[in-house]
Order: sequence, then C-alpha cells, then structure tokens
Amino acid sequence: MATARTFGPEREAEPAKEARVLGSELVDTYTVYIIQVTDGSHEWTVKHRYSDFHDLHEKLVAERKIDKNLLPPKKIIGKNSRSLVEKREKDLEVYLQKLLAAFPGVTPRVLAHFLHFHFYEINGITAALAEELFEKGEQLLGAGEVFAIGPLQLYAVTEQLQQGKPTCASGDAKTDLGHILDFTCRLKYLKVSGTEGPFGTSNIQEQLLPFDLSIFKSLHQVEISHCDAKHIRGLVASKPTLATLSVRFSATSMKEVLVPEASEFDEWEPEGTALEGPVTAVIPTWQALTTLDLSHNSISEIDESVKLIPKIEFLDLSHNGLLVVDNLQHLYNLVHLDLSYNKLSSLEGLHTKLGNIKTLNLAGNLLESLSGLHKLYSLVNLDLRDNRIEQMEEVRSIGSLPCLEHVSLLNNPLSIIPDYRTKVLAQFGERASEVCLDDTVTTEKELDTVEVLKAIQKAKEVKSKLSNPEKRGGEDSRLSAAPCVRPSSSPPTVAPTSASLPQPILSNQGNRVCILLLVEPHSPAWASWLGWSWGRGASTSFQGQTQGGLCLLQAGPRGGTHGRGAWPDASCCLLGEDSRLL
Repeated sequence: MATARTFGPEREAEPAKEARVLGSELVDTYTVYIIQVTDGSHEWTVKHRYSDFHDLHEKLVAERKIDKNLLPPKKIIGKNSRSLVEKREKDLEVYLQKLLAAFPGVTPRVLAHFLHFHFYEINGITAALAEELFEKGEQLLGAGEVFAIGPLQLYAVTEQLQQGKPTCASGDAKTDLGHILDFTCRLKYLKVSGTEGPFGTSNIQEQLLPFDLSIFKSLHQVEISHCDAKHIRGLVASKPTLATLSVRFSATSMKEVLVPEASEFDEWEPEGTALEGPVTAVIPTWQALTTLDLSHNSISEIDESVKLIPKIEFLDLSHNGLLVVDNLQHLYNLVHLDLSYNKLSSLEGLHTKLGNIKTLNLAGNLLESLSGLHKLYSLVNLDLRDNRIEQMEEVRSIGSLPCLEHVSLLNNPLSIIPDYRTKVLAQFGERASEVCLDDTVTTEKELDTVEVLKAIQKAKEVKSKLSNPEKRGGEDSRLSAAPCVRPSSSPPTVAPTSASLPQPILSNQGNRVCILLLVEPHSPAWASWLGWSWGRGASTSFQGQTQGGLCLLQAGPRGGTHGRGAWPDASCCLLGEDSRLL
C-alpha cells in the first residue's frame, strides 16, 4: 500500500522518477510491454506496444532534439520471438531511464502522457486539471453544475501549493495553477468521490490521501464519499456559505466532520452560547447548513458536535451503528430525520428531543415498542419497516397522532397477522381514511371493515360497563329513562343519546349495519335490550320487520324465549340490511 507524502510544511525533497519494463504479453498479433513507473512511494503500470514507443521518439526528436538513435530499432522478421522480445524489454527500459534523466525538472508533455503522469503524478495531474478548467471552467460555473473531482486530484493540488513552485513551471499558460484557484474560488457545487482499493493500475489508496478544501471559497453544496474524514482539511472554511453537506463512507464520528479541531481542545463551546465553567475554545457554528447527510458511515453516537449545526432541517444518519438517540434537542429546526438501519432498541423520551419533527425514518432497527412516539404531535410520515414489532397494541401509541398521514410497518412480525391492514387502520379511529399504510392508499372496502371493527369494540365497551357492578346502577337508570319500544308499523323516532354509543357505520354502497347487544339475565333490566342501526334514513332503534328499506329487527332473548335464564350471558351480534347475521 502506498502511503501519502508528508502533508504540511515539512516535506522531503521530491524523489527521482523511475521506469522499468517488467515484462510483456502477446495481444492478438503484437507484443505489449508492461512498464512500471515509480514516483516516491507511488507506483503504477502502463502498457504500450513498440509502435507507441516509436511515435513518442519521433515527437521528442522533433520537439526536444534528442538523439534519434536512442530508441532500439524496428525488427520486421521474428518481431514476436521470445529472444527478441526479452532483448527489447531491456533496451526499452534503458531508453525510458535515459529520457527521465534527460528531463529531471519538468517532464515534456508528450513523455508525461506516455507514462500516464496526468493520472498518477502530482505535476501531471494538476497540469491536466488546469488545462481542463482553462477550456471549460467558465462554462461549468455558468451552468451551475456539480463539479466532480477525485481525492487524488485534490491531493495533487494541495501538494503543488505546498511546494511553493511557480504556478506554470512548464511554460504552457494553459496548465497554470491559477486556472484551478480561480475556478475553486467561485465554485458552488462540489463532489469528491474516492475509490475503494487501489486507484487505477497504481498502488495509491486514494481514500487515504490528505487534501485541503480551503481553496474553495463559495461552496453551497458538498458531497464527499470514500475519503478518510480524518485527512480532510479546510472544510470548515466553508461554514459561512455551505447549506448542504454529505459525507458518506468516510467518517467514524460526527466530530470528525463538524468540528475536526475539537481534538486540540479539552473543552469547547459553540459560538453564541452562554459559557459555563472553563472553556478553552469557542467554535463558530455552521450558520448556513440546513441539510446534513452522514449516512453509510461508522458513527456510533450522536455527539455534542450537533450543537454546531443549529439550523439543520434535514439530518440523515441512516446505515450507521447508533444505539441511542441523544443530543438532538439542540436542533430546534429539525423536521426530517432518518435513523434507519442502525441499532436502536428503545424510543423512550424521544418526544423531548424531537419536538417539531415531521418525517421520521426508523426502519431497519431493533424496535419492539413504539411507546416513545405517542407525543410526536407534528409527525406526518413514519417508517417502521424491518423492526421487531409484534403486538397490535403498540400501534395505539401512534394511532392518536393528529397529523400522521403515512405509516409503513412492513416486515414486522405483526404484518403477517390476518387482516393486518384493517386492524392497523382501526387504531387510527376516525382518521383511518386519512392514513396511507405501507405506501398503499386505503380502500373503501377496508374503511367499511374498519368501521365494523370500531363498532364491535364500542359495543364491547358498553357491555363491559353494563356488567361492571360499580356502573350498573347508572346504566340501569339510563335504560329505565329511555322510551319503551313496541312493535309498530313504523320505526320509533326517539334515538339513544348516550355519548357511549358507537358512531354510525355507512359503507360506500349506503348499506346499513345493525348492532344488537343482549344484556345479562339477572339485572333489573333483564328483559331489556339495547340496539342501534345506521344507514341512509335508518332508524336509531328497530323492531322485528323491515319497512321502507330500513333495517328493522325484533329484539328478544336468544332461542325465542322471554323467560329468565334464557340469556346465559350477554352477547353482541351484527346484522346486515337483510337481517342476516354478520
């Protein structure tokens, strides 16, 4: 693995470059020579056939007046024979070494390209970048596009600036380093993407290279991936302007990104806070930053560095190793939070840290309980996929949230329960029609079923009250005060007015549903019955016949008997418009 050169003022002298021909390989009908180029600790390979060497030599003879006999001659007969190839390998290596020795300062452009200096060598990389920006820089800035650059290119620019050499050592104005600096001063949108493993044909571990971003003066958006956050310098120089920051596959802590200078101080506080106790440093905040993406890192905690991002509205910490949710109470403007695919197992007290949250993604954690979500009153979108939620009762914790519109519970144990969707929707009561579950809009049929489930639950609650000795007296008084219902040719007009009655059920076809509750046999109201029916124009109580399309039901003891003991217990049943048992 190649190690980076010293990053700072104390640097070793630039080492001499070397080129060796390691071997060859036959490709179709010609031989390709494998060249290894060494520049300090960096090495890379280049492949060329003899005709490429010949073209290079012709150009150098014309441009730099080198000896035309320096290159080994062509061979027409037996050019691919093993003995000739081996001799040519040695001769070509000598040829390359003489060329590099002849130009120890600035390598001629044609030779630099031949050895791929524009991909792997500091001077070659910066010269190629400067020329690109000379030609296209203004167009890129005018279009407002994201400019993509690699860590190796930034490392080369950083090293070039550290060397203190003339900005245009080659004499070619197009390759002047000033073109890069002018462009970086005005660039607004930057993307830095490293590579996993060695870069190209080299031994350079691009993601480990240090580089300095302080040359960028106007950044509004930065995306960084596959770089070592500990080796990134100068990002904090963009605090006054940076609004969106993404650092992925790069960090082991939030501090590395938000307050890299924290390691230099024992105690620090963000600028503008009331200081309590000894503080060795006051750190400026990221005053313009509203969006922060630190997903796909190795972050294990939400540390106190969040104090430095008070204006954050969107925070993505997904695909990390978080165990608890902490310190988010400092983010008063936070409305979107992604904590998916971490290691969270508890949400207790979450409302004290997320007062104004609207979108919360908790998918892919270890959650079994949702009790910590019951006070997130501004929550609109909630993703709970891929957790360990088993009990339907847990959904009640979010069923009363007044603004919740989108919920996802897929791939939880409870999602395989029969009638899972309608049972979940029933937890939202009157708001069931407003909730989109698992990215699927609620259907009218599901809403009808939800209303039936709600009616059954309400009837059970009434039954429970009637069977409760402490409440029976009050319920019996209410029943005795109700008007007596007798069979007649028209439905009674007096409706129960108790607040404990279920709400009406009305399907999308306008069908009526009837609930009949039979009371216990030995209560003072043993011969009484309670019944409600709903529908378009339906009566609120009923008799044993159907009139005018209304659901009229004769209420009586089961078995057709009115005597004591005919009702061994109270029961509840549902009947449809045709008086069939539902």
